[in-house]
Parts: sequence; structure tokens; C-alpha cells
Amino acid sequence: MRFNKLNILFILITPLYSLSTKAQTDFSKQVSTEWTAYGYNSYGGRFSPVKEINVRNVSKLAIAWIYRTGELDFYKGTKVEEKAAFEATPLMIGGVLFFSTPSCRVFALDAGTGKEKWKFDPRVNLKENFSEITSRGVSFWKGITGKNKKIAGRIFIATLDGRLIALNIDSGKPINEFGENGTVNFRKDVGNISITSPPAVVGNVIIVGSSMGDNQKINYERGVVRGYDAISGKLLWSWDPIPRLSTDTAYNEWRGMKAQQSGAANAWAVISADVNRNIVYIPTSSPSPDYYGGERKGRNNYANSVVALEARTGKMKWSFQVVHHDLWDFDIAAQPLLFDYKKNGKSIPAIAIGTKMGHVFILNRVTGKPLLPVEERKVPPSDLPGEEAYPTQLFPLFPPALGLHDVSAGSAWGLTKEDKEKASARIASLHYAGIFTPPGMKGTLVAPSNVGGIHWGGMCFDPIQNLLITNVNRIAAVITLIPREKADSITALRKELVRAETGLQIGTPYILKRDYLFSIDERGLQPQTTPPWGTIAAINISKGTIEWEKPLGYMFDPSLYPESKSWGSLNFGGTIVTGGGLSIVAATFDNHLRAFETKTGKLLWEDALPASGQATPMTYSLQNKQFIVIAAGGHGKLRTKLGDFIVAYSLPAQPLPLK
Repeated sequence: MRFNKLNILFILITPLYSLSTKAQTDFSKQVSTEWTAYGYNSYGGRFSPVKEINVRNVSKLAIAWIYRTGELDFYKGTKVEEKAAFEATPLMIGGVLFFSTPSCRVFALDAGTGKEKWKFDPRVNLKENFSEITSRGVSFWKGITGKNKKIAGRIFIATLDGRLIALNIDSGKPINEFGENGTVNFRKDVGNISITSPPAVVGNVIIVGSSMGDNQKINYERGVVRGYDAISGKLLWSWDPIPRLSTDTAYNEWRGMKAQQSGAANAWAVISADVNRNIVYIPTSSPSPDYYGGERKGRNNYANSVVALEARTGKMKWSFQVVHHDLWDFDIAAQPLLFDYKKNGKSIPAIAIGTKMGHVFILNRVTGKPLLPVEERKVPPSDLPGEEAYPTQLFPLFPPALGLHDVSAGSAWGLTKEDKEKASARIASLHYAGIFTPPGMKGTLVAPSNVGGIHWGGMCFDPIQNLLITNVNRIAAVITLIPREKADSITALRKELVRAETGLQIGTPYILKRDYLFSIDERGLQPQTTPPWGTIAAINISKGTIEWEKPLGYMFDPSLYPESKSWGSLNFGGTIVTGGGLSIVAATFDNHLRAFETKTGKLLWEDALPASGQATPMTYSLQNKQFIVIAAGGHGKLRTKLGDFIVAYSLPAQPLPLK
């Protein structure tokens, strides 16, 4: 997604956590509480029990230390800043923070002081044509301790240029015994893939997905997921989300002469795992290309799905598809969230799947069967020659859908009467028949769009209040498919594609033009649909209802537009929930870190970061002192304020006691 230069302010409000004496951790007996995986642990719930910082004293938070990575200096002489995004969430293990920068450099800092302990540079060639330059973090393998064998823990980084590297946790030096001198290079055998999310770790198996563009051609690299031995780097298994053998029960759901040439359907988002059950949950994306499926007719099973695999073997246990025959770039971008579903006094192992459509599916994570009811509904057919949109799509009966699901000329918006009239005319000129309207040649509105409702920022789960918390984007895309023969006229094509993203979709009859319902002028970016453009919502898991939903942040200077604080904002980044009754988030365009109370959504504290925080924060305790840490480095494509900061907050004095 591309934006022109903006002057946007944006607040991500994520709700927080109300205290209950039952099931609380006794903080006085804690020495340290770690953060060992991207989502706190392999479940991805982003809930930490620490509570020294709580609803009573969070207003006293102050900066404890700041560390600078030097990343911006590292980019000098390149155009990397246009694509770089500091999206990493640090880990804390044994009193040390571990994180990666957009260039995939890995840093280890003293968690109490921010002092650098070591750093490692994999020397990624940043001049390659990466779609986005980012790394969401590193992974931790705890090693082996036994009478006959002892192997120290390792830090793993998966890189933009397709490498998996094992590092000594104490020195940051590559482990020579792993792969070839510490590295497994996917590009030798796999092709031109990137990796932007940290691998999953289950026992002694490291599970790795991949990231790739998916709208430039049919025959992209395959989105294969692989499991590697954590000690040797040996490939243990691989799983292809596109069935290649006729013996696979899903094979007949990929019809067409070129169906088996399709690539992607890759897992670029964070993979979750139930370590005790030896299951990994793979969130897959759209097959290539993502806006035309005439060469891959059918449901396209395993794409746009969560697929449960045995971690040690890669054998499939079950799959659940959230979009049939994707034509809208509706990848599963959010990490699947594992939690315990309480019903009739029983606890059921569950998984929540948040989607760009704003649908949330709640399943039994052992069987893959829905715990809350779903149904197939008829959706609009395609009028595009060669396309066969799937006639039905899956909808959860509850919770209700989040995000933008109703767009009309009457819902147009603008800062002035003239702006609103232009927006209304633009919407009236486009085809829209509700969610899952297939793209066509005359211009189609897609709402929710590929950057909403629930994006890669994902969801949190409050296990005491039984609330699932998520932030949502409410923005529509405009998709136009241009017959390839028009490409013979360069002038005509450039006119068609002005101010829009282009997907060549080689191997199909159509070129993709993707734009959004924005207008851009000297006042900045202006959404053309009625606000709010971003919300924060709390879902009651037991009832399947939306407990509350509020506008999230603002996109205009409140001194010029005071009412903009009720308009909400686009938001990119995640939230954490703590035992202190807080949800903490820094995904906003206005460069603030904020803490909210979950039960009410009340803003309790905010502080301006030195750069924008399009990352998920984390928290830990060290010798009974709690820290909150966020990567503040901005996002090149979003044109938010860039930087190279790791910022840590703590309480400067004794906290008020909880009652």
C-alpha cells in the first residue's frame, strides 16, 4: 500500500485489562517474567501476568532508557527508507532483550539498562527489489539440558533474502554446526523468497514460512512451509499449501490448465503453536495472482486458511478456509490466537482467526470444528470474462463482523461540501454489491479492503474478562482489471494507472490497478467514506457479542479540526494486555504510546515517542521491576516518522498498592 507524503496523526486505542483477584499472579513473589516469543508465547495471545504497572499507577510511567540501532545511517545511499518498516517485537530471555531491525540485523541489550551486549549483521543486500523491508523479530530455542547432552539456547533470525541463521545466545556468533556455518539458505533450493516474520519453535523443530509478492505473475514461488532440526539445520519436512498430487482430496478444487502453476498461498504472518499437543497453526495467503482466479477455478483449498500440522512431521491434521477462491488479497495476516474457551463450566482448547474481512472465527484447535456457528451465504457473481467467482462464502453468525461493510454514494465524506460531492460521484461510478464483490473492468469497490479490517497487528486475549481485543481498519480499495491488450499503448496504460499500484498478473488476460478511496492534496490524505476510519473493539468470547467498539485515533490536526478525534484513523501495529489491567499499544501515526483500561476503553496514559511505532510492544519484569518496551522506527510506505529507537518505560518510584 502506498501513500503520498502525509501529515497524519493517528491513535491506536486498544483496551485494557480489569483486575480480578482470582487468577492473578502474586507479583511480590516474582523475580523475572520473560517474553519468549513474538506473541508472548507460542499461543500468540500477548497477555503477560506482570502487574507492577497497573491501572492505578500507569500515569506515572516514564522513560527508563532509550537505545538507538543506527539503522537510518545504515540506509544512507539507498532508497531503503521508502520501504523500511521497524515492526519488530523484542524478546526478553534471561535478562537480555533480543530483536531485529528492518535490515535483519540482530541486537542483544541488557534488559535493565539498554546497554548493548552484542549485534549481528547478516549483510542482506538492501538494493534488491524487496516489496517491503522489514523483520518482525527473532525466535528463541531453549537448547537441551540433560545428563548425556547439553546444548545452549539459540536465537534464530529468518532474513529478507531467504536465510535461516542460528546465533549463539551469549555472543551473537553463528552456530557453525547448524546448516552451513550457521545458515540454511532457502534460495539455493527454493527460489527468490523472503521471510519477514519470526519462525515458530516447537521442541527441536523450527518452522518457517515465507513472504513474496503475489500479483505480478501466476507462477510465483510456492508458498511451502518447512520444518528444520534446531540443532543441525536439517530439513525435516515440507508442506505445500497448493495440492500438487491428484491423490490429495483438495486437488480437484484447483481447476484449469494453469492451476498447478499457481504459487504463493504462503504463510507470511506469524505462525502459532500448541507445544504440548505438537501442533503448529499455519495462516496462509492468497494464491498468485491474487485479484484474478480464472486460471485456478474452484475453492482453492488450503489457500486463505488456517492449517493445523504436526510439528514434528508436517502431517496435516485439519484445515479451515476463511475465503474460497480469493479475488481480493484477503490473506490471513493476523497471527492465529490460541486460548481456552469457557462454556458450561468446561474449558475447550480454542483458536481465534481474525481476518481482513473483519470476520472472527472461533474453532476447536484440536479438531478444527467451529465453536461458534458459521454458515455459507451467496455472494455476488463475477461479470469478468474468464472468471468464476465462488458462489458462496463463509460467514460467522457471531461475533458480528467488524470493519467497513456498507459503502454508498450517500456515505461519502469530505472536509468540505465540494470534497464530499467529489467523493459521492466517485463512489457512484464504481461497482459495489457488498462484501466479496468480484473485481471487474469498470472499477470495483472492495470493502473491507486488503488493509483491513483485522490486519497483521492481530488480536489480544484477556483470559480473566474473556475479552478478545482487536483494532480494525475501515477503508475501501478500488480495484480495476485492465485487459492486457491495452498494455500495447504505453500512454494509455500510464493514464489508467496514475496514482495507483500496478500488478502485471503475467499469465492472465488482465493487469491489476489498485487504488483506495482517498483523495490527496496539500491538506494530506482524506478518506472518502464516512468515519470512523479505524476502530478498537472488544469481543465477549462467551456471548459472541461486541462488548464495545470506539473510534480509534485521528488523522487530522485537532487544533485545526477538533472533531477529528471522533473520526478514527488507519492503524498498523499490535497490542499487548497485562495483568495490571492494561492494554498497551503504539501503532499510531501520531507517534504516541498509550495505555487503556480494558473494561472501559478509558485512556489512562500516553507519551510521545521519538518516532512512529508501527510495531507491537512487549513487557517483562526484571528483579520485580516491570518494563514496557517498543520499537519506534516508523514505516516508509506509510510515510510515518522514521527512526531507529528502542524505548523502554518503567515506574520511577514505588507503585501504588493494588486493593
